[in-house]
Amino acid sequence: MDDDLQGDVKDSGWYEWALTAFYISYIGFEWMALLWKIVPPHIYISVLVMSWGLTASLQAVALNYPMLIVLRGFLGIGEAGFTGVPFYLSFFFKRHELAFRTAIFISAAPLATSFASSLAWVIMRLGQNSPIAPWRLLFLVEGFPSVLIAAIAWQVIPDSPQTASYLTTRERKVARLRLRHENPSTRTSKEAGGKSSGLNAREIFAVLTDPVAWLTAAIFFLTNMAYSSMPVFLPTILTAMGHSALSAQALAAPPYLASFFIVLSTAYASDAGRSRSPWLIGSAILSSLGYGALALTGSRFVRVDPGSLLRYLAVYPATIGFFNVVVLTVAWSLNNQRGASRQGGGFALLQAVGQCGPLVGTRLYPDREGPYYERGMTVCAAAMLAVAVLAVVLRLYLRRLNRKLDEAEGHVDGIEGPEEEGEALVAGGRVGLQQQDKAFRYLL
Repeated sequence: MDDDLQGDVKDSGWYEWALTAFYISYIGFEWMALLWKIVPPHIYISVLVMSWGLTASLQAVALNYPMLIVLRGFLGIGEAGFTGVPFYLSFFFKRHELAFRTAIFISAAPLATSFASSLAWVIMRLGQNSPIAPWRLLFLVEGFPSVLIAAIAWQVIPDSPQTASYLTTRERKVARLRLRHENPSTRTSKEAGGKSSGLNAREIFAVLTDPVAWLTAAIFFLTNMAYSSMPVFLPTILTAMGHSALSAQALAAPPYLASFFIVLSTAYASDAGRSRSPWLIGSAILSSLGYGALALTGSRFVRVDPGSLLRYLAVYPATIGFFNVVVLTVAWSLNNQRGASRQGGGFALLQAVGQCGPLVGTRLYPDREGPYYERGMTVCAAAMLAVAVLAVVLRLYLRRLNRKLDEAEGHVDGIEGPEEEGEALVAGGRVGLQQQDKAFRYLL
């Protein structure tokens, strides 16, 4: 690619700018998560996927680095809009159901990462015998399928439970009733005959003064330092450990496959127990221990062979831990903002702050620090430990807020709460959910 885009005089800074341009637009357009509540989702998601696929494919015809950098910037915009999928899922599922559904979406990342290297290797080998440069063929083959998926999404993706073609009339009614208490303010407006998008500018900007939103965003920022760096650099790290390039690609897959299954299991358990912080804290500590082992075994105090089995096994808890934290943090953010406006504002803040993490994470493993990358491993270990500490602080703060809500509503222990009562009424086919407006409590 350097030969085609730069000619004889090469500057490595161009490639770094091609990477950075993506993150600049990606971070700057995280506010697009709010559009999921304004633009009909079947239209919005189709446009996003279509634009992403076209832009990714057009990278194949880049004539120089400035052109590639511009395309990478547009690619970041499409990616930024798509991060709002967990917010979209909140239109269909209750607060305590979101972690598992979010995990299904986000766990596609470790699953895709486990196959990405092999797919890239196959495409590059095929490209050697084609009239198209292998790197151009790589962009084309990996980008164009999204254009085809966009056309399918327009027909398949529902805007809400009420527009889901795969539900019967009764199922749509049940879906609407079970979600009434999730956003009472929007419900009241519509029932009164008003027309509302479900968003209120004052509520959106109110999250800027909400400690809950900022603490969650800080957790996401620190986690993304690890989340963005390990998948990118793991093959390089494994090669530096002494494995061949082919072996490194093969060894990089199992940690992500393990993450895929464990993330789904953890999220399911979190939903079942209606609790986020214990799983998040445990996962953050697990990841910190994995990174800590990698850093310690590469230090001058306890230096082992870079290709030892111990160092490879330490990759598993590090990877599984931060993937778990990402899923639980996204769900926790949506859980602890009441109403669509605050959910959207909180989610946009989470992404805008959190996605600054990759700006740090992608620079933690310079080649000169191989094969141990002690500094990068130490930074990630400290970051994940800080995540655990912040999660403890956030849990204590949320417990305090819940006690205040209990006192304000005259809550009496041992009496069935409004949310449970409402669920029983839905199960029995009755509508009486008025009490659920008072049911909001922060999820711990």
